[in-house]
Amino acid sequence: MAFPHCVFPIGLLLLLVVGSSGRPLYPLPSKSSRGNRQPLQTSRPYNIAHRGSNGEIPEETAAAYMRAITEGADFIETDILSSKDGVLICFHDVTLDVTTNIAQHKHFANRKRTYEVQGVNTTGFFTVDFTIEELKSLRVKQRYPFRDQQYNGKFSIITFEEFIDIALDAPRVVGIYPEIKNPVLINQHVKWPNGKKFEDKFVETLQKYGYKGSYLSKDWLKQPAFIQSFAPTSLIHISNLTDLPKIFLIDDVTIPTQDTNQSYWEITSDPYLDYIKNYVVGIGPWKDTVVPAVNNYLQEPTDLVARAHAHNLQVHPYTYRNENQFLHLNFHEDPYVEYNFWLNHIGVDGLFTDFTGSLHNFQEWTSSQERDKKSASKLLHDIASMIATYNNRV
Repeated sequence: MAFPHCVFPIGLLLLLVVGSSGRPLYPLPSKSSRGNRQPLQTSRPYNIAHRGSNGEIPEETAAAYMRAITEGADFIETDILSSKDGVLICFHDVTLDVTTNIAQHKHFANRKRTYEVQGVNTTGFFTVDFTIEELKSLRVKQRYPFRDQQYNGKFSIITFEEFIDIALDAPRVVGIYPEIKNPVLINQHVKWPNGKKFEDKFVETLQKYGYKGSYLSKDWLKQPAFIQSFAPTSLIHISNLTDLPKIFLIDDVTIPTQDTNQSYWEITSDPYLDYIKNYVVGIGPWKDTVVPAVNNYLQEPTDLVARAHAHNLQVHPYTYRNENQFLHLNFHEDPYVEYNFWLNHIGVDGLFTDFTGSLHNFQEWTSSQERDKKSASKLLHDIASMIATYNNRV
């Protein structure tokens, strides 16, 4: 299914996101056109815009998400953390050091802290020590030095609600794919009234905007969403709060779960998959846990995808990036070869990519090839039928 492309010039994106005055303009475009939109495609693996189109624009910003939508993303993905005053934000790292200009804000110098994060003492400027107003005063920058730096300092951190508005205001139905990020740390440092937890506020926000329904239900297709987390206890907790589909994220084989301290081997065993399928519709493994690599060369694939499918679980691996340093040598510096391998040989059900446009182009190109093959096959069949009819007459 082809998506209409109306790619925004970056200058227009800047104007839409920060406005001529430099202040954020939220909510983003009008909600008046939400009624009649092209539906979500469900006939092929999902194109999941990992932190937006962050290969081009700094991650988790409004502009990165808007670009991903124009490039054909099925879902826009985000990580949800919290401010000190309990406002849910879109931000990946628990510290602000790497992807914001916090170092330039000398008046925040005394906010540096050391906290234990997943068993490791981590020092930096933590989101949980800043109010939303303070976080909004910061500007986001590109994570990787080899990516385009021209948009550094142009965009602010956005809230979970602002992120939802971007999806709902898209010209077609675009799903959201938020992650309950580092819930152990957030629940230790942020307290909400009436004993509510991070996970409760997360689900309340989704419900406030009408997100509900099991996978492929009428409600879900109207406003699609997957909820993801590395923390199985979070997924189990919210299963009592919402029937939205959930994805259990799986990290490198050396990293245990952050809340239950279970090993990779345990959480990918058949008994555990049989248990967790009562709460989730799929898993989101790091791609090297599915197909291991040695010296940057892929080895024999594991049976994880086959076993997950046998338990009726989808598989959405992460993260696909176009740059050579992220491509295994088997793919000869060609991201399209990598997409082909994972979609057509490994058989996954969705991909988290930093380059939404390239995945969309690959799927459009290969699906049009398939349509051409079917058309040619039908034409040959019709010709053969005509010849057979003619021969029978003579």
